[in-house]
Amino acid sequence: MARVAFIGLGVMGYPMARHLKVKGGHELTVFNRTAAKAEAWVAEHGGRRAATPAEAARDADFVFACVGNDDDLRSVTTGLDGAFETLSADAIFIDNTTASAEVARELDAAARARGAHFIDAPVSGGQAGAENGVLTVMCGGEEAAYERAKPVIEAYARMVGLMGPAGSGQLTKMVNQICIAGLVQGLSEAMHFGKRAGLDMEAVVGVISKGAAGSWQMENRHKTMIEGRYDFGFAVDWMRKDLDIVLSEARRNGARLPVTALVDQFYGEVQALGGQRWDTSSLLARLEAADKAKS
Repeated sequence: MARVAFIGLGVMGYPMARHLKVKGGHELTVFNRTAAKAEAWVAEHGGRRAATPAEAARDADFVFACVGNDDDLRSVTTGLDGAFETLSADAIFIDNTTASAEVARELDAAARARGAHFIDAPVSGGQAGAENGVLTVMCGGEEAAYERAKPVIEAYARMVGLMGPAGSGQLTKMVNQICIAGLVQGLSEAMHFGKRAGLDMEAVVGVISKGAAGSWQMENRHKTMIEGRYDFGFAVDWMRKDLDIVLSEARRNGARLPVTALVDQFYGEVQALGGQRWDTSSLLARLEAADKAKS
């Protein structure tokens, strides 16, 4: 059993912290910007609520964070009353936020200055993966720190891998989001085409999902896409945040991402339809809205 702090009890962090407590058997201290949510978590699972990230991190062996973006991450780490104020020497800070590689390297340097360790560890698998403890975790950092942290991370993960030095986890998550963007657009176009052609798309997917066209997105989202329901996963607002990180990194490293840039624009159109909180499969709704506009 380790002394663990968890900062950020949102849609992902709340169940991840639960797995660390229940499955991992660790001693948990939690912090959330909205204190009522941390109080609810403690009432449900036990442990302790901290008033600040600094209080949560004090004397912890492992400190986890899962917040919104780079600025949120800086706020809970190096900001006023941030976790790095009290981060113990040799403690490991594990960041599950999807953020930039730049901030990962920045916080790695800040942790090293305290004699501590930093691992950028963004996750994939969405809310369902967090709830079920089967996330994929992509890590960047020192190998020795990773080996110490891996058994703790495994409480909420199905797959954990070290991708390289600090920032490599975030870069791997960017690759993940590039793949997803293209896949969902392709699936949306396929569903749109099949429906326009008068095909039974349940029957179509039942066949093609067993061949080369099959994907996680097809298997898990086709039914709700057929029904026009888009409340089953990662929100468009968050996907656009991630794609902004991807495209910013591509401008730095010279990668050419024409499809990703186009899909990002398409998600902007989904937002304009009022779909900010729809899931990423709502690219189909954009195509169907264009049909309605023509008729």
